[in-house]
Amino acid sequence: MQGNIFFLALNMTKSASFLTLCTLILLTLLLTTCTSEDNKSYWPTTTRETRPWTRWWWHGSALTKEGITAELEAYRKAGLGGVEITPIYGVQGYEDKFVPFLSDAWMDLLEHTLAEAERLDLGVDMATGTGWPFGGPWVKEDFASRNIAHKVYDLGAGNFLNEKIEFIQQPLLRTVLPNQVTIKDIAQPVESNKNLQELAIDQVQFERSLPLVALMGYNEQGEVLNLTKYVNNENHLNWSPPSGKWKLYALFIGWHGKMVERAGPGGEGNVIDHFSDSALYKYLLRFDNAFRGRDITSIRAFFNDSYEVDDAQGAADWTPKFLEEFKKARKYNLEDYLPLLFGPHDNQFSRRVLYDYRLTISELVFNKFTQPWDVWAQGKKAITRNQAHGSPSNILDLYSRVDIPEIEGTDPLRIRMASSAGNVSDRRLVSSESATWLDEHFESGLGDIKSAVDLFMLNGVNHIFYHGTTYSPPGEEWPGWLFYAAVHLNPRNPQWADFDVLNNYITRCQSFLQKSKAINDVVLYYPIADPMSTFGPEMIEHFDGIGKQFAGSVFEQAANSMLRQGVAFDFISDKQIRNLLQSKNGQLVTVTNRFGSYKTIVVPYCEFIPIETLKSLIRYANDGATIIMYRGVPYTFAGFANLEKDQVQFDSLMSMFRERLVNEDGVMSRTIGKGKIVIGDSLTIALGHANVERESMTDLGLEFTRRILDDGRYMYMVRNVSGHDFDGWVPFNYRANQVVLMDPMTGVVGLAEGKGDGRSVRLQLADNQTMIVVMGPGGRVPPPGFPYITIRSSKTLDSKWTVKFESGGPTLPPTVETDTLGSWTWYNGKEYDEFSGTAVYQTRFASPDSSRNGWMLDLGRVYGTVRVILNGKEIGAVIAPPFRVKIEPSMAQSENILEVRVTNLMANRIAALDKNGVKWKKFYNINFPARKAENRKDGLFDASSWVSHPSGLMGPVQLLFIE
Repeated sequence: MQGNIFFLALNMTKSASFLTLCTLILLTLLLTTCTSEDNKSYWPTTTRETRPWTRWWWHGSALTKEGITAELEAYRKAGLGGVEITPIYGVQGYEDKFVPFLSDAWMDLLEHTLAEAERLDLGVDMATGTGWPFGGPWVKEDFASRNIAHKVYDLGAGNFLNEKIEFIQQPLLRTVLPNQVTIKDIAQPVESNKNLQELAIDQVQFERSLPLVALMGYNEQGEVLNLTKYVNNENHLNWSPPSGKWKLYALFIGWHGKMVERAGPGGEGNVIDHFSDSALYKYLLRFDNAFRGRDITSIRAFFNDSYEVDDAQGAADWTPKFLEEFKKARKYNLEDYLPLLFGPHDNQFSRRVLYDYRLTISELVFNKFTQPWDVWAQGKKAITRNQAHGSPSNILDLYSRVDIPEIEGTDPLRIRMASSAGNVSDRRLVSSESATWLDEHFESGLGDIKSAVDLFMLNGVNHIFYHGTTYSPPGEEWPGWLFYAAVHLNPRNPQWADFDVLNNYITRCQSFLQKSKAINDVVLYYPIADPMSTFGPEMIEHFDGIGKQFAGSVFEQAANSMLRQGVAFDFISDKQIRNLLQSKNGQLVTVTNRFGSYKTIVVPYCEFIPIETLKSLIRYANDGATIIMYRGVPYTFAGFANLEKDQVQFDSLMSMFRERLVNEDGVMSRTIGKGKIVIGDSLTIALGHANVERESMTDLGLEFTRRILDDGRYMYMVRNVSGHDFDGWVPFNYRANQVVLMDPMTGVVGLAEGKGDGRSVRLQLADNQTMIVVMGPGGRVPPPGFPYITIRSSKTLDSKWTVKFESGGPTLPPTVETDTLGSWTWYNGKEYDEFSGTAVYQTRFASPDSSRNGWMLDLGRVYGTVRVILNGKEIGAVIAPPFRVKIEPSMAQSENILEVRVTNLMANRIAALDKNGVKWKKFYNINFPARKAENRKDGLFDASSWVSHPSGLMGPVQLLFIE
């Protein structure tokens, strides 16, 4: 009897009649006859956005309209939903075909792309520049990234300063080709150089005297004088102290010199000043002019790659109007306190001024870059996608300001920075730059990419972007044009033949993830004031998830603890606490998210906290919320601006955390208004006081994301990361009368087996397999029972095999007949060693004893992706272990022909090119670096020493009999 009958029967009232139960059983048995086509009706509608998208690299923008059409048609056929256009450096030998960025010819290509994408039902995003970050030849020095330098002078009463008030910026050149060019070869200004594509400059600083920003004098009595006006045109100071000893601090503004990385033709030049809206407007004016009279209405989003101005020597840490902006924001003159900022850092006052300086920088990135860029995009009827990580700013706020926050990387906590901002600020989509540098070039298969994508989706991403797909001209010699950071997803990759399997899987997952919202119990405070108040090697900090700034902190411990224990949580910033939260019915709710409510906020111990954040927490507690102070209360308030007033307020507020506390179960607590404050060293106990239940499935080696669908049903996405197959009962925190299991890899849908408590569900998951669990009240026509599989016996297929090489290269090896399965690289002849493509393994077998439940075909070990054809009909495709497909009884005949199509990696064919001295690495700029040192030769990736990668069907191939 199907397990779902047991589950539903247990949930029936005791008064249910025998006739009702029989009717239920009959209905269930009838429903088990549904075909796989019937499963489609249970999955949400597929759209452009539910499909995965890809970053589309335009090498030198050397495209043709015919080539664009051919590529887009291939992408659509493979199951992609859209592309993001990012022009980058060119290819050697194609210089006459380079199309300068935003030129009339380039705009013609863009308009053709948009029209063809609409025809094919593909979406299009566009990077707001070439390479990264924003910049180009039209960004002159006055609007380029800047930095601050300082010098200190000692001067006694009655003396004049003999040396000049001057700072000479030292020459610097960082380029991909450091041994082939020097600073003497670079003309000034940098955009005047005609060969910037070839020079591939990352950063350049010319030797010159820097402009003086301010000269301030400070004596031992605390007197401060602005001496800037006494500095003449020859940089001499015409001032002498009337008495005492003085220290003079001179500030100079420099040119940071960061250049656009990996820039495409017409996009090489200075990076903009991210702290100046004037610089941004000047930059965007170039786009306005190029777009005038053009139809760009189908651009969905403009994209900003990660900040990455920090990928340079020194930091871009100033802007010409910084002192003015600082005074406006902080209400005091920074120049009055330069000794605290640039002098000895051995006192708390220095750390407070540093915080105010860094907070101002943070706000400038938000107010002068992210926000006006987003408004500009709206004016173009488009939305924005933004990678905020790496910015010298509170990245949670930057992510929240745009339509689609985007993350990259493999750290779950880093990923949750973007998804948390999306959840807290009610963003429908959270995207990811996915599968960047998974492994060495050509050594990552579709299964590896699936694992990487799962990590994103299980941590809140619902809009996957591959990194990426490179345009290559029709007829270009294999492997065509490639981007320097693996993986290489393009039609030249042999596994493109099975790419649709991965894309269909992601589409099914995202069809649910995009029609739902996260339901997390906890918001974890992001205590950014601590690193903002801590001096480091540079004047600013670049924030990148948890990052080095929080290594070993209580904040990091809290995040990792909740992740391990299955506590559903989001991060939250000071600004979000103040502006997006409110307390309602004992919960913390976000003002923009109708599903967004949290049971508590956890404030990990921190040294500094903004006064306004503390006041908000107290207000929420008064209104009924539970506030958890993990491992202690904050030590002091952040900032220097209102020192005395803030100290009084802080002492008053902290009295609520220190007085009338009661010991409860090992934690201290106190009622405040309608709510409660809990302080303790045990996060588990403290969360219990807020009625937070963890999802204990993590103890079983399962990870999850939990969401509520638009129709009110709950859904979990669950992945088995235990390292072994799992078959058992899984507890869920939500009860439901009907639990439906949906396998996003196969599309199979069925009612789950469950226990009478309505919370425990039987899951059968192979290692690394993912399942969608939908929990609802019932009432709709249910699918049949989920096809759990129990194996009673097995039979090995030991007949002869024919191995025919169907597609790929460099040549098709001769067909092989064999009694023993193994890697085709074991066959005699280098054509087998060098081959990358698809081989068809064929054998015949007689049908075994009949089984009303069918058989499972287990292919054993496989090096590649597979499609299985039985008697001329495809019955399954698999891109990752375990390589198993189900054979229904109706599929088998008395005599059967089995074909297993195995497609391997690009690796062996690439190695053959390198061994034979074929030049395929012909790119400007970075030109194909290796990820691993052992694969590096003359500075480039080189596979000539590789031993052939195993490829093909290894077996043993078995028929597993299903009970």
